[in-house]
Amino acid sequence: MSFPPADGNETFDPPFDVDEPATHAVPFVFNAPHSGAHYPPAFLAASRLDALTLRRSEDAHVDRLFAAVVGLGAPLMRANFPRAYLDLNREPYELDPRMFTGRLPAYANTRSMRVAGGLGTVPRIVADGQEIYRERLPVEEAVTRIETLYKPYHRTLRGLVQRTARTFGKAILIDCHSMPSSSLGRDEAAQADFVLGDRFGTSCAPTLTESVEVRLRALGYRVVRNKPYAGGFITEHYGEPGLGRHALQIEINRALYMNEQSLALTAGFAPLSRHLAQVFAEVAAETVDTTPLRIAAE
Repeated sequence: MSFPPADGNETFDPPFDVDEPATHAVPFVFNAPHSGAHYPPAFLAASRLDALTLRRSEDAHVDRLFAAVVGLGAPLMRANFPRAYLDLNREPYELDPRMFTGRLPAYANTRSMRVAGGLGTVPRIVADGQEIYRERLPVEEAVTRIETLYKPYHRTLRGLVQRTARTFGKAILIDCHSMPSSSLGRDEAAQADFVLGDRFGTSCAPTLTESVEVRLRALGYRVVRNKPYAGGFITEHYGEPGLGRHALQIEINRALYMNEQSLALTAGFAPLSRHLAQVFAEVAAETVDTTPLRIAAE
Protein backbone atom coordinates (compact mmCIF):
# COMPACT_ATOMS: atom_id res chain seq x y z
CA MET A 1 0.00 0.00 0.00
CA SER A 2 1.46 3.35 -1.03
CA PHE A 3 0.33 6.77 0.12
CA PRO A 4 0.20 9.90 -2.04
CA PRO A 5 2.68 12.69 -1.39
CA ALA A 6 1.52 15.10 1.30
CA ASP A 7 0.76 18.69 0.35
CA GLY A 8 3.97 20.68 0.37
CA ASN A 9 6.11 17.52 0.24
CA GLU A 10 5.82 16.48 -3.38
CA THR A 11 9.49 15.45 -3.33
CA PHE A 12 8.47 12.29 -1.41
CA ASP A 13 6.37 10.15 -3.69
CA PRO A 14 5.12 8.50 -1.56
CA PRO A 15 6.40 9.69 1.85
CA PHE A 16 5.85 6.24 3.36
CA ASP A 17 4.62 2.77 2.47
CA VAL A 18 2.85 -0.09 4.16
CA ASP A 19 3.71 -3.50 2.74
CA GLU A 20 0.57 -5.51 3.46
CA PRO A 21 0.47 -9.30 3.61
CA ALA A 22 -2.05 -11.21 1.51
CA THR A 23 -3.72 -12.08 4.82
CA HIS A 24 -2.99 -10.39 8.14
CA ALA A 25 -2.44 -13.68 9.94
CA VAL A 26 -0.51 -12.76 13.09
CA PRO A 27 -1.03 -10.00 15.72
CA PHE A 28 2.15 -8.15 14.71
CA VAL A 29 2.94 -4.83 13.05
CA PHE A 30 6.53 -4.07 12.02
CA ASN A 31 7.73 -0.50 11.67
CA ALA A 32 10.95 0.92 10.17
CA PRO A 33 10.78 4.68 10.85
CA HIS A 34 14.47 5.48 10.25
CA SER A 35 15.29 3.53 7.07
CA GLY A 36 14.13 6.22 4.62
CA ALA A 37 16.79 6.99 2.01
CA HIS A 38 15.25 9.62 -0.29
CA TYR A 39 17.13 12.91 0.14
CA PRO A 40 15.45 15.81 -1.70
CA PRO A 41 17.74 18.15 -3.68
CA ALA A 42 16.54 21.17 -1.66
CA PHE A 43 17.47 19.42 1.59
CA LEU A 44 20.91 18.51 0.28
CA ALA A 45 21.44 22.08 -0.92
CA ALA A 46 20.54 23.46 2.52
CA SER A 47 22.93 21.10 4.28
CA ARG A 48 26.59 21.64 5.12
CA LEU A 49 27.13 17.90 4.68
CA ASP A 50 27.42 15.56 1.73
CA ALA A 51 24.80 12.88 1.16
CA LEU A 52 26.87 10.02 2.60
CA THR A 53 27.55 11.92 5.82
CA LEU A 54 23.84 12.70 6.17
CA ARG A 55 23.15 8.99 5.88
CA ARG A 56 25.08 8.30 9.11
CA SER A 57 21.79 8.89 10.97
CA GLU A 58 19.88 6.49 8.75
CA ASP A 59 19.01 2.94 9.75
CA ALA A 60 20.16 1.84 6.33
CA HIS A 61 18.55 -1.29 4.88
CA VAL A 62 16.56 -2.14 8.02
CA ASP A 63 13.31 -2.27 6.06
CA ARG A 64 14.95 -4.81 3.75
CA LEU A 65 16.21 -6.87 6.68
CA PHE A 66 12.63 -7.27 7.90
CA ALA A 67 10.96 -7.62 4.49
CA ALA A 68 10.26 -11.34 5.01
CA VAL A 69 7.83 -10.62 7.87
CA VAL A 70 5.20 -9.69 5.27
CA GLY A 71 5.26 -13.32 4.14
CA LEU A 72 4.60 -14.35 7.75
CA GLY A 73 1.32 -12.42 7.65
CA ALA A 74 2.32 -9.09 9.25
CA PRO A 75 2.31 -5.57 7.74
CA LEU A 76 5.59 -3.68 7.49
CA MET A 77 5.48 0.13 7.54
CA ARG A 78 8.49 2.17 6.39
CA ALA A 79 9.33 5.82 5.92
CA ASN A 80 10.82 7.01 2.64
CA PHE A 81 12.03 10.36 3.97
CA PRO A 82 15.24 10.24 6.03
CA ARG A 83 15.67 10.58 9.76
CA ALA A 84 18.01 13.53 9.24
CA TYR A 85 15.07 15.37 7.63
CA LEU A 86 12.40 14.41 10.18
CA ASP A 87 12.60 12.00 13.11
CA LEU A 88 9.43 9.98 13.66
CA ASN A 89 10.69 8.59 16.98
CA ARG A 90 10.27 11.93 18.76
CA GLU A 91 7.36 13.94 20.07
CA PRO A 92 5.63 15.83 17.24
CA TYR A 93 7.03 19.23 18.27
CA GLU A 94 10.33 18.48 19.99
CA LEU A 95 12.20 21.43 18.47
CA ASP A 96 15.34 23.49 19.09
CA PRO A 97 14.57 27.23 18.86
CA ARG A 98 18.20 27.92 17.90
CA MET A 99 17.58 26.20 14.56
CA PHE A 100 14.77 28.42 13.33
CA THR A 101 13.90 31.95 12.35
CA GLY A 102 10.52 32.96 13.71
CA ARG A 103 8.65 31.95 16.84
CA LEU A 104 7.98 28.29 17.56
CA PRO A 105 4.45 27.31 18.64
CA ALA A 106 3.89 27.76 22.35
CA TYR A 107 3.27 24.02 22.75
CA ALA A 108 6.66 23.03 21.30
CA ASN A 109 8.90 21.07 23.67
CA THR A 110 12.17 23.02 23.50
CA ARG A 111 13.79 21.65 26.66
CA SER A 112 13.99 17.92 26.26
CA MET A 113 17.29 16.09 26.53
CA ARG A 114 16.94 15.09 22.90
CA VAL A 115 16.56 18.70 21.81
CA ALA A 116 19.58 19.65 23.93
CA GLY A 117 21.55 16.93 22.16
CA GLY A 118 20.57 18.19 18.71
CA LEU A 119 18.31 15.24 17.96
CA GLY A 120 14.80 16.67 18.05
CA THR A 121 11.93 16.08 15.65
CA VAL A 122 13.78 18.16 13.06
CA PRO A 123 17.36 17.21 13.93
CA ARG A 124 20.14 19.77 14.19
CA ILE A 125 22.97 17.22 13.89
CA VAL A 126 23.62 13.83 12.35
CA ALA A 127 24.55 10.84 14.48
CA ASP A 128 28.25 11.67 14.67
CA GLY A 129 27.55 15.18 15.95
CA GLN A 130 28.05 17.26 12.80
CA GLU A 131 25.69 20.20 12.20
CA ILE A 132 23.29 19.58 9.31
CA TYR A 133 22.26 23.03 8.10
CA ARG A 134 24.17 25.97 6.69
CA GLU A 135 21.64 28.48 8.01
CA ARG A 136 18.61 28.64 10.25
CA LEU A 137 15.36 27.28 8.83
CA PRO A 138 12.09 29.20 8.70
CA VAL A 139 9.87 27.91 11.49
CA GLU A 140 7.19 27.29 8.85
CA GLU A 141 9.44 24.61 7.36
CA ALA A 142 9.44 22.63 10.62
CA VAL A 143 5.66 22.99 10.94
CA THR A 144 5.13 21.81 7.36
CA ARG A 145 7.27 18.71 7.85
CA ILE A 146 5.42 17.81 11.03
CA GLU A 147 1.92 18.47 9.74
CA THR A 148 2.34 16.83 6.32
CA LEU A 149 4.74 13.97 7.08
CA TYR A 150 4.99 13.20 10.80
CA LYS A 151 1.29 13.34 11.62
CA PRO A 152 0.06 11.31 8.61
CA TYR A 153 2.71 8.69 9.34
CA HIS A 154 1.62 8.29 12.95
CA ARG A 155 -2.08 8.29 12.04
CA THR A 156 -1.39 5.40 9.69
CA LEU A 157 0.77 3.51 12.18
CA ARG A 158 -1.79 3.97 14.93
CA GLY A 159 -4.48 2.74 12.56
CA LEU A 160 -2.49 -0.42 11.83
CA VAL A 161 -2.06 -1.12 15.55
CA GLN A 162 -5.76 -0.50 16.23
CA ARG A 163 -6.80 -2.72 13.32
CA THR A 164 -4.54 -5.48 14.61
CA ALA A 165 -5.97 -5.19 18.12
CA ARG A 166 -9.53 -5.38 16.78
CA THR A 167 -8.70 -8.43 14.66
CA PHE A 168 -6.71 -10.44 17.20
CA GLY A 169 -7.65 -8.98 20.57
CA LYS A 170 -4.03 -7.84 20.96
CA ALA A 171 -1.35 -6.06 18.97
CA ILE A 172 2.44 -6.32 19.03
CA LEU A 173 4.41 -3.51 17.44
CA ILE A 174 8.04 -4.29 16.60
CA ASP A 175 9.93 -1.04 16.08
CA CYS A 176 12.93 -1.86 13.89
CA HIS A 177 16.23 0.04 14.14
CA SER A 178 19.98 -0.34 13.70
CA MET A 179 22.85 0.95 15.80
CA PRO A 180 26.42 1.94 14.92
CA SER A 181 28.89 -0.50 16.39
CA SER A 182 30.90 2.48 17.65
CA SER A 183 28.01 3.77 19.77
CA LEU A 184 27.96 0.87 22.17
CA GLY A 185 30.73 1.96 24.52
CA ARG A 186 33.03 -0.29 26.51
CA ASP A 187 30.60 -2.14 28.77
CA GLU A 188 28.65 -5.33 28.13
CA ALA A 189 26.61 -3.70 25.37
CA ALA A 190 29.80 -3.15 23.39
CA GLN A 191 29.61 -6.80 22.48
CA ALA A 192 25.90 -6.75 21.67
CA ASP A 193 24.49 -7.82 18.33
CA PHE A 194 20.99 -6.84 19.43
CA VAL A 195 19.58 -4.48 22.03
CA LEU A 196 15.93 -5.14 22.89
CA GLY A 197 14.13 -2.13 24.34
CA ASP A 198 10.88 -2.56 26.25
CA ARG A 199 11.31 0.47 28.51
CA PHE A 200 12.23 -1.86 31.36
CA GLY A 201 9.08 -3.93 30.98
CA THR A 202 6.59 -1.05 30.77
CA SER A 203 5.92 -1.13 27.00
CA CYS A 204 5.83 -4.88 26.39
CA ALA A 205 5.07 -8.04 28.34
CA PRO A 206 8.42 -9.32 29.68
CA THR A 207 7.56 -12.82 28.48
CA LEU A 208 7.37 -11.53 24.91
CA THR A 209 10.74 -9.78 25.17
CA GLU A 210 12.15 -12.98 26.68
CA SER A 211 10.77 -15.02 23.80
CA VAL A 212 12.59 -12.88 21.24
CA GLU A 213 15.80 -12.83 23.29
CA VAL A 214 15.92 -16.59 23.82
CA ARG A 215 15.55 -17.29 20.12
CA LEU A 216 18.20 -14.78 19.09
CA ARG A 217 20.61 -16.22 21.64
CA ALA A 218 19.89 -19.74 20.37
CA LEU A 219 21.13 -18.58 16.96
CA GLY A 220 24.38 -17.41 18.49
CA TYR A 221 23.69 -13.69 18.81
CA ARG A 222 24.69 -11.57 21.78
CA VAL A 223 21.63 -9.81 23.20
CA VAL A 224 21.16 -7.21 25.92
CA ARG A 225 18.07 -5.40 27.12
CA ASN A 226 17.39 -1.68 27.48
CA LYS A 227 21.03 -0.59 27.55
CA PRO A 228 21.90 1.71 25.95
CA TYR A 229 18.56 1.81 24.09
CA ALA A 230 15.40 1.31 26.16
CA GLY A 231 13.03 2.58 23.48
CA GLY A 232 11.97 6.00 22.23
CA PHE A 233 8.75 7.88 21.62
CA ILE A 234 7.19 5.09 19.55
CA THR A 235 7.83 2.36 22.10
CA GLU A 236 6.66 4.55 24.95
CA HIS A 237 3.45 5.78 23.33
CA TYR A 238 2.31 2.67 21.48
CA GLY A 239 3.04 0.14 24.20
CA GLU A 240 0.12 -0.39 26.60
CA PRO A 241 0.57 -3.94 27.91
CA GLY A 242 -2.39 -3.66 30.26
CA LEU A 243 -4.61 -3.19 27.18
CA GLY A 244 -2.96 -6.00 25.23
CA ARG A 245 -0.90 -3.62 23.10
CA HIS A 246 2.82 -4.23 23.21
CA ALA A 247 5.72 -2.31 21.69
CA LEU A 248 9.25 -3.70 21.49
CA GLN A 249 12.19 -1.84 19.99
CA ILE A 250 14.89 -3.91 18.34
CA GLU A 251 18.31 -2.42 17.60
CA ILE A 252 20.65 -4.37 15.33
CA ASN A 253 24.41 -3.86 15.23
CA ARG A 254 25.12 -2.52 11.73
CA ALA A 255 28.43 -4.36 11.54
CA LEU A 256 26.44 -7.61 11.25
CA TYR A 257 25.13 -6.80 7.79
CA MET A 258 26.81 -3.79 6.18
CA ASN A 259 29.97 -1.76 5.75
CA GLU A 260 29.39 1.11 8.16
CA GLN A 261 31.51 3.53 6.11
CA SER A 262 30.09 2.93 2.64
CA LEU A 263 26.70 1.54 3.81
CA ALA A 264 27.11 -1.29 1.30
CA LEU A 265 25.59 -4.63 2.25
CA THR A 266 27.96 -7.41 3.25
CA ALA A 267 27.67 -11.18 3.13
CA GLY A 268 26.11 -11.08 6.58
CA PHE A 269 22.89 -9.51 5.31
CA ALA A 270 21.23 -12.65 3.88
CA PRO A 271 21.73 -14.96 6.91
CA LEU A 272 20.68 -12.19 9.30
CA SER A 273 17.51 -11.56 7.32
CA ARG A 274 16.72 -15.30 7.37
CA HIS A 275 17.33 -15.47 11.10
CA LEU A 276 15.02 -12.53 11.79
CA ALA A 277 12.27 -14.19 9.77
CA GLN A 278 12.84 -17.46 11.67
CA VAL A 279 12.77 -15.78 15.08
CA PHE A 280 9.56 -13.89 14.44
CA ALA A 281 7.87 -16.85 12.77
CA GLU A 282 8.48 -18.83 15.96
CA VAL A 283 7.47 -15.98 18.27
CA ALA A 284 4.34 -15.34 16.21
CA ALA A 285 3.34 -19.00 16.33
CA GLU A 286 3.78 -19.00 20.10
CA THR A 287 1.83 -15.76 20.45
CA VAL A 288 -1.10 -16.91 18.34
CA ASP A 289 -1.44 -19.86 20.71
CA THR A 290 -1.61 -17.52 23.71
CA THR A 291 -4.93 -15.95 24.64
CA PRO A 292 -5.25 -12.13 24.63
CA LEU A 293 -6.03 -12.06 28.33
CA ARG A 294 -2.89 -13.97 29.26
CA ILE A 295 -0.67 -11.71 27.14
CA ALA A 296 -2.37 -8.57 28.51
CA ALA A 297 -1.91 -9.64 32.11
CA GLU A 298 1.74 -10.66 31.91
